[in-house]
Amino acid sequence: MRGTLDQLIDVKCCIRPLRAAGPNLAAEIIGNALVVHNYGHGGSGWSLSWGSAEVAVGKALSVLPREIAVVGCGIIGLTTAVVAQRAGLRVTIYARDMIQRSRSFRASGSFTPDSRVALTEPAGPAFGDLWETMARLSWKTFRTYLGLPGNPVEFHDSYGLSDTPIEKRHYPPDPAITDSYATKGVPVQNSEFMHLSDRIKDIVPQAVDVPAEENPFALPYAQRSSQMHFNFASYAHTLLSEFFAGGGRFVNRDFHSPAEYGQLAEKVVINCTGYAARDLWRDRTIIPVRGQTGWLVPQPDANYGVRYKNVSMLSKGDGVVVQNNNPDIGEMLGVGDSMELPDRSGIEEGLRIMAPALVLKGA
Repeated sequence: MRGTLDQLIDVKCCIRPLRAAGPNLAAEIIGNALVVHNYGHGGSGWSLSWGSAEVAVGKALSVLPREIAVVGCGIIGLTTAVVAQRAGLRVTIYARDMIQRSRSFRASGSFTPDSRVALTEPAGPAFGDLWETMARLSWKTFRTYLGLPGNPVEFHDSYGLSDTPIEKRHYPPDPAITDSYATKGVPVQNSEFMHLSDRIKDIVPQAVDVPAEENPFALPYAQRSSQMHFNFASYAHTLLSEFFAGGGRFVNRDFHSPAEYGQLAEKVVINCTGYAARDLWRDRTIIPVRGQTGWLVPQPDANYGVRYKNVSMLSKGDGVVVQNNNPDIGEMLGVGDSMELPDRSGIEEGLRIMAPALVLKGA
């Protein structure tokens, strides 16, 4: 895999909408319309999209509508619209932009269903069961897209590399920190985040140590796992094609207040506005979490991913995605930061750090 600066073609920044209690899937009446919410998935929007849509559409179906509106056309909105169509409903999407111009298109595109999805105390013990239901439904549905033209969903081997024996990183509570989300309104340490991935380890491939004689990299220690990921362009094209083939309508519209939902012709609305719900719905429980990715020229012959120190690279159909994370900060990286302007220097630094991990034995 080539990880040189001359291959860097784009840097993207997105804001992940973290809600301490987990995604908002509540329902309320606005005017004479039933509004079902489906937003606030943190860094797990792509990964939980199918399961979350099933929950939201199920609530919409409780009043037996024949048609519904979906507000928002990011990955949550578009997936929700397709699920509603599959349930036999006529669907209109109202949104400022199609998915290609949404924040969803600035993500990394890997299956990470418990990434900043909730905080343990505010979410409560019952959230784990809901999360598991959504994660398993999503995993099952994503697998139906494997092997389709354009490879909208794929699996690639991903290698964790190290100069020293690899140990799982833990973030125990820091007794010196007395503040928390309850006192600050934002998490203040990693131990506040809910980690749920062990609940689905029976279906998601787990990392295994690579024996020295099988390790293709020059670095001495390696772990291998199989990573599901999404190729944005082909995946969006596949969903949009199904939506429009099923009679779906797209209306370009901006909303300025929740009252406008009650003025739509459709009397059941699913609200999938993501981070925008913070202002539109005055939902101050949404915490911005800044994330940044760099994109290298696609390298179809290098069909694998690499993680080394604080940097990860994954070769996908739509390019090699690079992320430079701080392992000491962990889940707290970007929390409370709503700046969406990209910073190329962080990606350039990541590529320099990654250079030793891209060397193969005998090279």
